[in-house]
Amino acid sequence: MKVSKKALLAVIAALVAVSMVAPGCASQAAPSDGGSAAATTEIKIGIGAPLTAGAVALGEGMQRGAELAIAQANEREDVKAAGLKFVGVPGDDQGDPKTGVTVANTFASDPNLVGVMGHLNSGVSIPSSKVYNQNKIVQISPASTNPALTLQGLNNVFRVCTIDSVQGPVGADKALELGLKTAVIVDDSTPYGEGLASEFAKEFAAKGGKVLYTAKTTDKETDFKALVTKTQSLNPQVVYYGGIYNAGALFAKQLRDAGVKAPFMGGDGLYDAEFIKLAGAAQAEGDYCTSVGLPIDQLPKGTEFKAAYEKQFPGKEIAAYDAYAYDATNVIIDAVVKAAGEVTA
Repeated sequence: MKVSKKALLAVIAALVAVSMVAPGCASQAAPSDGGSAAATTEIKIGIGAPLTAGAVALGEGMQRGAELAIAQANEREDVKAAGLKFVGVPGDDQGDPKTGVTVANTFASDPNLVGVMGHLNSGVSIPSSKVYNQNKIVQISPASTNPALTLQGLNNVFRVCTIDSVQGPVGADKALELGLKTAVIVDDSTPYGEGLASEFAKEFAAKGGKVLYTAKTTDKETDFKALVTKTQSLNPQVVYYGGIYNAGALFAKQLRDAGVKAPFMGGDGLYDAEFIKLAGAAQAEGDYCTSVGLPIDQLPKGTEFKAAYEKQFPGKEIAAYDAYAYDATNVIIDAVVKAAGEVTA
């Protein structure tokens, strides 16, 4: 059986919308009683993530999560019965908006690619989403938390994580709960960093905290000397950073090296072992970050996911978004299988 991309795309986006109900390490579809298909249709799923630059550790984890979902799908009887074979296509966006759009256009040029699991950075996901919408390709991000991504009115764009208008206030409430009442707030000038820092600042001030200073840097900055000196002079009780670990860890380390004792706090962009590695274990002690969901062992089927992941990728630790990348990919897979059944019925 051959299934055309045009026919699939006519129903996939609607099916994805229905499927986006708390996947939580997606449940596997029940095997079908159907027999073997005479012909196989190759269905490609784009994997958009930073793989050589930017937050590479997070991007590589996302790729592994997607690849696990695809490997499991190709063993499913309902997939075999539908005559489908899923293939992951990595797209290295390097955490850069322009590169991300190039990746999106490359994905869109492939007639067998029907969906994209990606991207990590909101600043990449938002401009790329327009390319996917124009080409009727489903996009599901496991990690882009800026609310603007899904407020564009695009019926093909989804996410499986929370948003910064939730995450930022949670961080502010926690800081105040810890007795940290004065803050220096810095963001990396990306849609993610700006949005997260703004939400933190609003909640922090509204609940009685005092923002001593706000500043902007970039997601590629390596020398924070001037900002460290300014922070040192203000003596805040907490330094909040809206950004990703690769620059954030260097900022945190330079603060500690200069004698700033205030804890460093941020969002899910800091939630990776690479932060500790880059900042230094001693310097990172006492720092905080929020994350976009439950720990693996508290997710529905999280234990099952962990066992499968460790078997598929021995020696690799599960990073912040691997389970969400797995879920996002499974939502696309399940929608394709259902759509294939509908267009061939």
